[in-house]
Amino acid sequence: VQLQASGGGLVQAGNSLKLSCAASGITPNSVTLGWFRQAPGKEREAVACMSLSDGSTFTQYSLADRFSISADNAKNTVYLQAYRLKAEDTAVYYCAADSPMWPRHGCRWGTKTRWGQGTQVTVSS
Repeated sequence: VQLQASGGGLVQAGNSLKLSCAASGITPNSVTLGWFRQAPGKEREAVACMSLSDGSTFTQYSLADRFSISADNAKNTVYLQAYRLKAEDTAVYYCAADSPMWPRHGCRWGTKTRWGQGTQVTVSS
């Protein structure tokens, strides 16, 4: 599995941003793609993930009012739309892939999780 993340950058607080994660080398509709983030000095946390198999999703409860995930199955791509960004959203955002059932397990990563490169999101206040 190869994962290509894009869309990060510098954004002002209160604005929106859309990240993309494109997967290749997979059987279509056979994985869940998800977004995670890691801020300086903090542990990595799940933001949201979406199964390309059945469309099921998981979004971290504390972020659900401002982050949404969607997918384009034809492109094996998921998108993370972030609204009303805050300075505390500043982090490296990582794309990851795991089993089709991943959302049902809260997108907790493990040894079978495949990671893409991160993309930096910086929110200026």
